[in-house]
Amino acid sequence: MKKILSILMAGVLVCTALVGCGNSSSGQSSAATSSSSSSAEADKAAADKVAKLIDAIYVQKWTENTEAQCKEAKAEWDKLTEAQKALVEGENADPDYFGKDTGDASKDDPLNQDNIGEKEILVVSFGTSFNTSRTQDIGGVEKAIAAANSGWAVRRAFTAQIIINHIMARDGEKIDNVEQALERAVKNNVKTLVIQPTHLMHGAEYDELVEAVEKYKSKIASIKIAEPLLGEVGADGNAINKDKETVAKAITTAAATKAGFKDAADAAKQGTAFVFMGHGTSHKAKVTYTQMQTQMNNLGYKNVFVGTVEGEPEETSCESIIKAVKAAGYKNVILRPLMVVAGDHANNDMAGDDDDSWLSQFKKDGSFTKIDTQIEGLGSIEDVQKLYVAHTAAVAK
Repeated sequence: MKKILSILMAGVLVCTALVGCGNSSSGQSSAATSSSSSSAEADKAAADKVAKLIDAIYVQKWTENTEAQCKEAKAEWDKLTEAQKALVEGENADPDYFGKDTGDASKDDPLNQDNIGEKEILVVSFGTSFNTSRTQDIGGVEKAIAAANSGWAVRRAFTAQIIINHIMARDGEKIDNVEQALERAVKNNVKTLVIQPTHLMHGAEYDELVEAVEKYKSKIASIKIAEPLLGEVGADGNAINKDKETVAKAITTAAATKAGFKDAADAAKQGTAFVFMGHGTSHKAKVTYTQMQTQMNNLGYKNVFVGTVEGEPEETSCESIIKAVKAAGYKNVILRPLMVVAGDHANNDMAGDDDDSWLSQFKKDGSFTKIDTQIEGLGSIEDVQKLYVAHTAAVAK
């Protein structure tokens, strides 16, 4: 009996020990799960904090707190691990805001120096956060204007505060907005100010520039605004001018040369079409894109098509352009921006991997044998730079 009791007691002890071990293993597993969950929550919280800071500076209005906000956003981004950076997501925020490599910002000159002198040429652009494009395209125009006007100080302003903030936060480069540039001119006692917009047309951006400048006419003895790239808008889609002809020839020649063709006609013989993608606008100046297509047709460029990201005018939508290129019988397509800079629209809306990019839509259609892209802005083309110089010269007298 004692032997039986001893055996039973031993069994109870073993069972107790086994149950105890089971509880210990379960506890460790729960603790690990809890720790992992806590770590994931901490990562998400850190990423969300940065996303919120990015969204706060992704605005079109500058305030006295903007510079400090930009610095804070970058400082908090730099604290994140690579895994945390991948989690950054907000209304406008994503990992590319700070993480995308767009070239070396140190090669760019923001042209925000004082000691201007009495004569200034202010080159006003929408702007781009793509460093290489800003240096080559906008910088190319600015340098050309400076070289042709040795007696003038050339300065820069951007109209897109969102872009100014992006560059300031990511690269620490400060670019004046229009108001800041005009205040700088007043502070430096500029007597004669010529403003050269790099905008494509007399659209909404140009109208806003004219409105901003109006407030400073009593503060500066002489202020004149030069023509945008494509000159006067004109009454209808058939109204063209010398500026539109110059740009049409320049961009088509540049595209054909880069693709290895003698000219547009040579490309057409080899079944290749050029599609130039502009931005598009709901402004009445949208007729400019129709005029550019008219200009291409008048020059005999039957394999050149003008489209827009916004699809305004309607016939310039990607869907419409694909139909037009197919109807014309071309099997090879080269996409290139009809924009001063090869920035976000060129890299993403035109040549990006997303389903709605023009490159993706042309591929999805399945009608084309070969589709290439050229990521180059108008500002890098010498004949376009010369046209800006001529527009500046027309008012810098």
